[in-house]
Amino acid sequence: MIRTLLGVLGDEYAPAMRRTVILMTITAVAEGLSYALLVPLLRALLGGTPADAVPWLAAFGAGVALYAVLRYISDLSGMRVGTTMLRGMYHRLGGHLARLPLGWYDADRIGEVSVLAGRGLLQAMGVAAHLLAPFVSALVTPVTIVAVMTAFDWRMGLAASLAAPVVAAIQAWTARATAAADAGRHERDTEAAGRVIEYLQAQPVLRTGGRTGERFRLLDDSLREAQRASRRTVLATLPGAVGLTLTVQAIFTGLLVLGAYLALGGHIGAAELLVILVLAARCADPLLSLADIGGKLRAARSELARLETVLRTEPLPEPAEPIRPAHHGLEFDAVTFRHGGRTVLDKVSLTVPEGQRLAVVGPSGAGKTTLLRLPARFYDVDGGAVRVGGVDVRAIAAEELMARIAIVFQDVYLFDGTIEDNVRLGRPGATEAEVRAAAAAARLDEVIERLPGGWAANVGEGGALLSGGERQRVSIARALLKDAPIVLLDEVTSALDPVNEAAVHEGVERLMAGRTVVMVAHRMRTVQRADRVIFLDGGRIAETGGHDELLGRGGRYAGFWNIATAPAARDRAGTFVQDRSPAARAQSPHD
Repeated sequence: MIRTLLGVLGDEYAPAMRRTVILMTITAVAEGLSYALLVPLLRALLGGTPADAVPWLAAFGAGVALYAVLRYISDLSGMRVGTTMLRGMYHRLGGHLARLPLGWYDADRIGEVSVLAGRGLLQAMGVAAHLLAPFVSALVTPVTIVAVMTAFDWRMGLAASLAAPVVAAIQAWTARATAAADAGRHERDTEAAGRVIEYLQAQPVLRTGGRTGERFRLLDDSLREAQRASRRTVLATLPGAVGLTLTVQAIFTGLLVLGAYLALGGHIGAAELLVILVLAARCADPLLSLADIGGKLRAARSELARLETVLRTEPLPEPAEPIRPAHHGLEFDAVTFRHGGRTVLDKVSLTVPEGQRLAVVGPSGAGKTTLLRLPARFYDVDGGAVRVGGVDVRAIAAEELMARIAIVFQDVYLFDGTIEDNVRLGRPGATEAEVRAAAAAARLDEVIERLPGGWAANVGEGGALLSGGERQRVSIARALLKDAPIVLLDEVTSALDPVNEAAVHEGVERLMAGRTVVMVAHRMRTVQRADRVIFLDGGRIAETGGHDELLGRGGRYAGFWNIATAPAARDRAGTFVQDRSPAARAQSPHD
């Protein structure tokens, strides 16, 4: 367990952890040895001159005081090491998550990462602070006590030592029996956490549908499953706990019978028998605590294994000798990308010259969003290459690549802070005048003027205090402030009201001016502003050319255009008009 913990954290924590374990071991030995002083103490008390017990009583008191000091120091050391490791683990996990591919963060990760970064991390890193000392004591103190018992009477010591293999076997059996239950419980807890987040995010939909008085079935089911999984874990642990208790009690009873037999036969004195029984009783307490400590350690080990799995997830490889792109054109060279057992993009080849706009259209699930994300290395391709300025994106330093790209997607996430804080994410070192100019270009200044607090207005978690159109204006202002030469743009107006749509369109036009643009278009009028259009279907380019050229061909694009722009089609929900709700995007992440 300790080796795994240090393997996850790194060798820099090994010396402090090693010192803490040694100190806790010395403390546990001191506790066991202090009980050895009870033999001469009780022998003197039960002898002819009880006054002879005073020095031994003083020695016993000194031994207990020494143990108390050592226990305080070792517990304090454990707490310090635990908090240091927790802080280091948060830094390491945060740094690692920041280097993972952006495509790694799909919907399934929400519950998993939230549980791991919260309770899971505290449980795993709390071993040094809360579990290590009692665990060491539960192992070392009984061994020391058995050694003391053996020194006074080998028969009693031998009988007590018989408990060791039995206790070890019970612990091993319990660990095997609860492994599956622990894994199932974690899976159910993760699912329940995801459902709770989903339930909170779905409040607008539930309330709009008039379902506020109903129970949310998916959440209820996941919570019931989590309850059943917890019950299975308890039931799996129960036989081991009962077996350990019965074993310890049986050993103690056996020692009592053996001690009485030896005392009646004159082989040991009454004082020695009394002390040995006291030692046996004191030995039983830490052994009985092994059931509880073992369960907590198994849970911590499971969380540590999951943490190790995340930390072993390969981040995007950085080039040993990064190459700086010569220009800002884009090229997709026979790009193949697979995900979830299916081919999302199949040998797609196209170029976007610097300063030109490419519109990507096609039915849902065609791979449009995946194509849009590849230049920013959300994923690395399985075949072919994506190039920026003639350089494979895998040969460009991540910081250099992201400095050249501005991304505006439909799902805008704003941090819980002020509007200015969120705009400045585009370029934290920008001057106040530059921030104001970007806001004006995105027509965000109109929003700021009517909000209480203006620039200091809080947007809430995820931007919940702003409307969808207002969040999009913040996103566009952020991209304008970044002033990147390449823009990746997902159609951002498909769910906006006319006023916000006009404002956002104006901001988008300013954002695209003079830049290399790849945009996924869901509204056909957006396509008309592109220099080139590709019709993507089934991960392949079905048609490519200018808007007018493709209409003249009368092919797939022309049919798509006619249906999408027909008034009757706009009135019918669903025909070629893509569902861009969060639920639909979750079902089709590579649209």
